[in-house]
This record gives sequence, structure tokens and C-alpha cells, in this order.
Amino acid sequence: MRDSVMLCDRSAMNSTAAQESITPEPTFAPSPRGSFAFKSLLGAFLVIIGALATGALWIAYQRALETRSWTEVPCVIVASQLLTERESPNSPISFRADVRYRYRFKEESHTGTRILRSEGPSTDRSKVEKLIAAHPAGSSSRCYVNPAHSDFAILEHASLAPLYSIWFPLLFVVGGAGMVISAIKTGFKKP
Repeated sequence: MRDSVMLCDRSAMNSTAAQESITPEPTFAPSPRGSFAFKSLLGAFLVIIGALATGALWIAYQRALETRSWTEVPCVIVASQLLTERESPNSPISFRADVRYRYRFKEESHTGTRILRSEGPSTDRSKVEKLIAAHPAGSSSRCYVNPAHSDFAILEHASLAPLYSIWFPLLFVVGGAGMVISAIKTGFKKP
């Protein structure tokens, strides 16, 4: 009998030791509070970035659309040449179209220098050469004059493409808002 009690005790000890060695280590689980904060902050960040990009595209579209209501008048291109610039000895050479044209608006003569409303130098020489080729010196053209500022005229309208691209940053706004809403809903659930 003593032997059988000893056997029972040993088998019980062995099964307890086996259970202890099989039991997995506890794994790290993020706290619900940390998950709520991370998801909310990430969602808010995406909403802000998406809203800023959407705003920038909307402003670019509005500016391009505004010039389409400006007064169209005939003009004569008086000079058209390619200018090269280098801001510093280590910067690349950039090119700029120097186009000058004359036009009359409200019985006054003006000289314009802008092709587009917003322009600057480019490192792509062929792009600038195309602008110059489209407006050769001595040719007649049409320019668009800002009625509020008759000294401000352009030869070409900017693209309306920002409106066609506005959906992309709106995805960030919607996705970020979804993350914030999901975090708030999850945060109020009782565990």
C-alpha cells in the first residue's frame, strides 16, 4: 500500500511538473488605452495631412479657374528668349523663358512678361524651349488680363488637373476619420 501511495504521489508530481513546463509564457498585449491613443493620434494625423493636401489642390484649382474669367485681349510678342541661371556654383543650371508682349486694356498700353500665372525656372531645357517656340518674337497672340489689375496678364491658362487629383488626399481624410471613430468606439466598450 505504501508503494501504491508513493506511486500516486510521484505520478501527481510528474503531471504537475509537465503542466508547468508546457504552460506558455505570458505574451505582451498592448493596453486598450495605448491602442486607443495610438489609433486616435494616427487617424488625426492622417486627417490633418489629407486636409492640408486637399486644401492645396483646391486652391490651385481655384486659381487656375479664376484666370478663365479674365478678359481676353490681342497682344504682340516683342521678345522671346531662353535665359540660363545658376543660383550657386553647386546648383544645377536652370532655364527660364523670357517672353515679353504688349497689349492694350481699357485704352492703356501695357507690357506683360508672364506665360502662366505661377512660373519659375526649370532644369528641363526642352520644356522651356517649347514655351519659347509657342510664343516666337513678332507673332500675334491672345493674352488674358486680370480686370482688377490691368498690369497683370498671362498668355496661357494653368491646368485644371488639381481638381481631378483631389480624390487622393480625400482618401487620407476619410481613412483617418475612420480610424478615429473606430478608436473612440473601441475605447468606450466595456472589457
